[in-house]
Amino acid sequence: MNNNPSPFDASTPAVTAKKVEDAAVVKVNRDTISTLLLAITAGVFIGLAFVFYIAVTAGGSALPYGLNKLIGGLCFSLGLMLVVILGGELFTSTVLTIIAKASNRVSTLAVLRNWTLVYLGNFIGAMLLVGLMISAKHYEAGHGLIGLGYLQSAQAKLQYTFGQAFTLGIMCNVMVCLAVWMAYAGRTVTDKLLAVVLPVAMFVAAGFEHCIANMFLIPMAIITKLVATPEFWANAGVDPSLFADLTWSQFLLHNLVPVTLGNIVGGAIFVGLTYWFVYRRPELDKANNDNR
Repeated sequence: MNNNPSPFDASTPAVTAKKVEDAAVVKVNRDTISTLLLAITAGVFIGLAFVFYIAVTAGGSALPYGLNKLIGGLCFSLGLMLVVILGGELFTSTVLTIIAKASNRVSTLAVLRNWTLVYLGNFIGAMLLVGLMISAKHYEAGHGLIGLGYLQSAQAKLQYTFGQAFTLGIMCNVMVCLAVWMAYAGRTVTDKLLAVVLPVAMFVAAGFEHCIANMFLIPMAIITKLVATPEFWANAGVDPSLFADLTWSQFLLHNLVPVTLGNIVGGAIFVGLTYWFVYRRPELDKANNDNR
């Protein structure tokens, strides 16, 4: 009898939890330069996903609100697809490495160092893409509709209270980490891609908040506001004073800080530690008892 599983059979939940934990150990122990470079690429990937989102939703006000958001969300899933298949280090899924600490396979300091490196690399990647898009004057595309899309989307993200942004961050990373967790269960590239699409589309359509995506979008909008010409504002048909909230301090205090904290709670606790408690803790307890 052949006991080898078919390559087309998904892993069981318990096996998937072990795979996530093993991957977490590898991620935490990866060398600094490799971690930073993989994080930079992931920051670029998520930024590109937002470029795709803006490109397909700009000027789509004639569509029903939900349909326009769904189309944008499906396009935005490209970012996590690239991260999952190409091995990028994305902060929002990197928080799942907490399960390796829960199993005492890595230290707290090593986990926090990894999170810091990935967060920094994601920011560098996002800002690198901002620089490229600004240099290309991408905001002028569609007679200013693309730039207006950046501005309006970013402005909306700065209207939340701290508590709202925190909670939206929790919900976002529940969906992102569920997508990544399911991708670990897949055995083929197709499995992994399909696992990612709907959770990402859902969080985007619902308006949840992703700190790395916002590292691209909001700086892109802030700089667009600063460099846009009078012709741009005339083509877009709006007054720049409408976007007075687009400042670096507003970005940091009203979005990035609370959303990042919410993303950590949603991914590390609501997903990572929950599944660790259900699937990994019993195995570890049994192993400890057997060794006594």
